[in-house]
Amino acid sequence: MQICNNIDTNEQGNLTFAGFDTTELAKKYGTPLYLMDENKIREKMRIYKSAMEKHFGKGSVPIYASKAASFKKIYCIAKEEGISVDVVSIGEMFTAISAGFDISNAFFHGNNKSLEEIEFAIKNGIGYFVVDSFDELTNIDNEAKKQGKVQKVLLRITPGIDTHTNKKIATGNVDSKFGVAIVTGQAYDFAKAALGYENIDLSGYHCHVGSQVFDAETFIDAVDIMMDFAAQVCEETGYSPEILNLGGGFGVRYVASQPDLDIENSIKEVGEVLNQKCKELYIKKPRIMMEPGRSIVADAGMTLYTVGTVKQVKNFKNYVAIDGGMSDNPRFALYDAEYTVITANKATLPKHYRCSIVGKCCESGDIIQEDVHIAKPEPGDVVAVLTTGAYNYSMASNYNRLRKPPVVMLKDGKDYVAVKRETLEDLIRNDL
Repeated sequence: MQICNNIDTNEQGNLTFAGFDTTELAKKYGTPLYLMDENKIREKMRIYKSAMEKHFGKGSVPIYASKAASFKKIYCIAKEEGISVDVVSIGEMFTAISAGFDISNAFFHGNNKSLEEIEFAIKNGIGYFVVDSFDELTNIDNEAKKQGKVQKVLLRITPGIDTHTNKKIATGNVDSKFGVAIVTGQAYDFAKAALGYENIDLSGYHCHVGSQVFDAETFIDAVDIMMDFAAQVCEETGYSPEILNLGGGFGVRYVASQPDLDIENSIKEVGEVLNQKCKELYIKKPRIMMEPGRSIVADAGMTLYTVGTVKQVKNFKNYVAIDGGMSDNPRFALYDAEYTVITANKATLPKHYRCSIVGKCCESGDIIQEDVHIAKPEPGDVVAVLTTGAYNYSMASNYNRLRKPPVVMLKDGKDYVAVKRETLEDLIRNDL
């Protein structure tokens, strides 16, 4: 089953990715190895940009959620494609700035921004803060006043939507660490407070409902709730938002049982409801923004590993141990994430071998995927885990003092290193 159109096999029976033989890439760069299809990343950015301009109107742009994969080349690509980015830490800001990205075109997220981060962001000319609390409003106003600036902000509002996704990636419920809820009445007070600060320019509202959403209905519900809220605030204060940021969350197909989402059609459906809603409420349509991250980079990524051992626990199960694990991909350990796994050098052979793909970390929970069917591997074979472009490199760690893999970009028949493989010296660089 072909999960994505940049994956195939060649005459040698090997798995190919973005036109490259994965086994040859494994030989050239070693494993574990992150691969990223640059053409696929650009294609997804263009789909979002075109669809949003067409169905939401002029000035509506995608904002790449860089927490999905943050390294300098990603920001270079976003800059070249003419889209915005969001950042959630001083580290992501610094990376974007170092890559030459215009930080005035960036949005700073986070539920607990430190005073250091707020000072750094304003000093470097951050475009917008997405403000998460009353305390943060005060901190931003104080720092902006110190620097003699007026800072643009969006308020993160919690719409109270249950997306029926994994609770660890749901963000739109009333009981969430993110944002200020509408249903409690606090969101109105939040907006009123923001309008009262001298050094804060309230540019609009933000909401986020969660991840892995496979239909437009959830975003339509968010539009309905958020525009009702905007109309209430407008009626009572006269303030109408310039921007409504609907956040991210469109789903990605990790396994064959999941749907293949039509991004443009989903945006079209949301746009139609938005236009109608604004007419009903007699309110000016705001510029609409969305924050795709996973849906831009996930299927642009693949991770290659080398099989170390194949072990049978008689009458129980088979274990295939690879040279990476939860240190380079903790998503199964965190929330039982699903993946498609292929024996790359036996990609055309029958997939009858049932096993669990496990890592080399000293943890029983170090599992990449349980109970998969692949062509039976042997030590030295290459195993490919598909759709790993999001939340793999960005969540990697040095647990067990393992070195983080390199990121190799593939574009137009050429391969190049975007992030170097860590060395042993890198592991002790900050040790005293």
